[in-house]
Amino acid sequence: MSMETITVETLADAPPDVVWHAYTTPADIMQWNSASEDWHTIAATVDLREGGTFSSRMEAKDGSAGFDFAGTYTRIAPHRLIEYEFGGRTARVEFLPMGGAVRVRVTFQAEQIHSIAQQREGWQAILDNFARHVAQSSGKG
Repeated sequence: MSMETITVETLADAPPDVVWHAYTTPADIMQWNSASEDWHTIAATVDLREGGTFSSRMEAKDGSAGFDFAGTYTRIAPHRLIEYEFGGRTARVEFLPMGGAVRVRVTFQAEQIHSIAQQREGWQAILDNFARHVAQSSGKG
C-alpha cells in the first residue's frame, strides 16, 4: 500500500543552531506545536538520537479531545536532518540554511482519515507557528 506524501515548509529567521534548538527542545515545542489557537501541547519529551523516541501530548484547550503525537527517530544529522517513524508512517524534516535564516521542510506520509488538503493545512499551520516562535525568541518577531 503506497501512501501519498505531503510537503510543507517555512522560513525560520534565525541561525541554524537556534532553529534546531527550537525544533528539538520540549520547552520550545510546547510553545509552537499547535495547528490552531484552540489547541495546545501540554507535554513533550525528546530523546534526540537514532532509535530514541519523542512524544507530544496535544489537547484541545477546552479539554474535549487530545492525542499523543509520538514516534521514533530513525535518522539524525544535527542542524540538518531529522527522520522519524510515527504510527506506521514516516516523516523527514530538512533544515536548509538560506543566508541568515533556515528553510524548514517537512515531508510526511499522508494518513487515510483526513483529506490531503486538511493534513497539509494542519502541518503548515504548525510550521508557521514554529517560524513565529523562532522569530520572537530570537528578537526578530
